[in-house]
Amino acid sequence: MPDYKKNSISLIGAVGLGTGVMISAGIFALLGQVAELAGSWFPLIFIIGSIVTAFSAYSYVKMSQEYPSAGGIGMFLVKAYGKGTITASAALMMAISMIINQSLVARTFGTYTLQLFDGTQTQWLVPLLGVGLIVISFLINISGNTFIQTFTSIASLIKIIGLSSMAIAGIMVADFAFTIPNKGSNPPDIGIASSIAAIALTILAFKGFTTITNSGEEITKPKKNVGRAITISILISLSVYLLLAWAVSSNLTLSEIINAKDYALAEAARPAFGDFGVWFTVILAIIATITGIIASVFAVSRMLAMLTEMKLIPHKHFHMPGSIQKHTLVYTVVLAIVLTVSFNLTRIASIGAILYLVMDIMIHWGVFKHLRNKVNANPFIVVSAMVLDLIVLSAFLWVKVQSDIVVVVVAILMITFIFIGEYAFLKKTSD
Repeated sequence: MPDYKKNSISLIGAVGLGTGVMISAGIFALLGQVAELAGSWFPLIFIIGSIVTAFSAYSYVKMSQEYPSAGGIGMFLVKAYGKGTITASAALMMAISMIINQSLVARTFGTYTLQLFDGTQTQWLVPLLGVGLIVISFLINISGNTFIQTFTSIASLIKIIGLSSMAIAGIMVADFAFTIPNKGSNPPDIGIASSIAAIALTILAFKGFTTITNSGEEITKPKKNVGRAITISILISLSVYLLLAWAVSSNLTLSEIINAKDYALAEAARPAFGDFGVWFTVILAIIATITGIIASVFAVSRMLAMLTEMKLIPHKHFHMPGSIQKHTLVYTVVLAIVLTVSFNLTRIASIGAILYLVMDIMIHWGVFKHLRNKVNANPFIVVSAMVLDLIVLSAFLWVKVQSDIVVVVVAILMITFIFIGEYAFLKKTSD
């Protein structure tokens, strides 16, 4: 494909893209939500989430080694199911779940930025700041691969060092004592289903590894480096998540974490380091969210461009100049802006988790049913990944039906609309 430059992303650049997406909304927005569902043992949920993600990543690594492509998941689905409704719908679900993640990152940026002003400003500033971040990411993305990977790699290194330092300092204040947080006043009732459901959000925190698979054709030595980049990114992210979860649980009660769930890290820095800690955390959050959204927009626009070129999704130029990839970049940004304005952090995360898990199950089934011999995949690992996804998704849906059925209804309507729309589009184009 002429719009993509082979060997333009190094191993370090790929890791920068992966961690850039993961260590953004993944920890800043989701830590408090995981605590709300899992209770005092929420740090351990991140470990379980990383294990489930590792099983999931196996299928993607095997596919990347056999079919390195700038379209990543879109190409994997074509190899598994052919150019039909299932492929187009699953690929579009993946793209939309990533765009949903962009809106999650954008609102996280707005929420943390307002903590510099004690968070007392009117709530419309949160989506406004988020929209501003999305526009900036668009401008950076049209500047090319070299700048993107350099920027995200440097920024990812800064935030990893900064967050780790802050977490270690917070743990030192607590005398390195690993204790579960005090429940505080009015703690939530936590059941088994709720704890399992929390894993869905941690999976969302790790799903940034798909950014690497979506850039497979552009990564140097993709058959080796895609798998390496995914593994390194997950391990780095897990280490940072655990340090931060430990620091937060050492400095706040469970009730305090839940009450400040949209900005839990900033709140945790306050008792240990005062206003300086809050400012430092917010600055890191700003860096993290900027790199996260830039890397995500980078990956989604390329995936949508490939699906367009394969005639699996509709495309309108609207008299815009430039390549198809530039057009899909505009579509990605516009949809992310709409979602940022329309939903709060909790609902954005929930809808994204549901769409991603459904798509992930379809990927594993495709590998197991049609490609396990071709890509030399261990069927036990693939089936295990699928079963784990089903368990987590079922628990998450059960909890959301009881607590916020709107999320489930919106997710089901989106999936239904995607399948019906793709069926009608492909039928029309084939006729």
